[in-house]
Amino acid sequence: MQIYREKAALQGAISGLKQEKKSIGFVPTMGALHIGHLSLVKQAASLCDVVVVSIFINPTQFDNPNDLRDYPRTLENDVSLLEELNLNILVFAPNAQELYGEKIEAEHFLFDGLEHEMEGKFRAGHFNGVGTVVKKLFEIVKPDKAFFGEKDYQQLQIIKKLTQKHSLPIEIIGCPIDREVNGLARSSRNERLSSEVREEASFIYNTLLQVQVKFGTESAKSINVWVKDQFEGHPVLKLEYFEIANIDTLKTIETKEENAHYRAFIAAFAGEVRLIDNIALNY
Repeated sequence: MQIYREKAALQGAISGLKQEKKSIGFVPTMGALHIGHLSLVKQAASLCDVVVVSIFINPTQFDNPNDLRDYPRTLENDVSLLEELNLNILVFAPNAQELYGEKIEAEHFLFDGLEHEMEGKFRAGHFNGVGTVVKKLFEIVKPDKAFFGEKDYQQLQIIKKLTQKHSLPIEIIGCPIDREVNGLARSSRNERLSSEVREEASFIYNTLLQVQVKFGTESAKSINVWVKDQFEGHPVLKLEYFEIANIDTLKTIETKEENAHYRAFIAAFAGEVRLIDNIALNY
């Protein structure tokens, strides 16, 4: 497994692989790798000859400086986990100057309104930062396929829109949410939770499971009220938002429409740690 710090060296290696007609899969990460990330890498390896894994904590997508400061930095452990997979992997671990140059700032993107829903209402500029770094990484790696987890479903839809609007010849593949034994969606942020709070946080997924059942017979409005009531008395979790949205537009629904598909989305705080999750409501 090769580790690259400079984009020119990585591009040279990828160019050689493409001359050998090797297909390139790409898994962008911010490090602090866990089983969920590794499942993306395995999926990429099953569909591509070589997998590039980027490890870069992107400063332009953090609206909260404390969140950026506290984000886990575990490069040595990340590399060890990837080595244990025994797959054909290239690791790209640049610093901010290598990726951005001297001016570390986000571009402005229009994603046809996707950026204004849910996360966009609470994290100012977040998707400009995501779009900026992913576009830069796509231009460096030039993968055939890129793999993203459905835990960040809004991000997944925005990346698909990014490739469409910028005519990038990359297939974007969404991968199922990987969960801990208690149902909590795997996230690097989970490492900041105590064992007790981590167990309590399973409440998020259990709530989504009940929403999935209720969606068959109840209105979106009544479900919204029910979810807010459930979180109201919770001793650990504070609800930031709950929304039922169309999977294509990500717009919150008032009433269900025939032949439309929906997901339920939750963001909640456990102390200072922000957790998100979602579930498909119909298929």
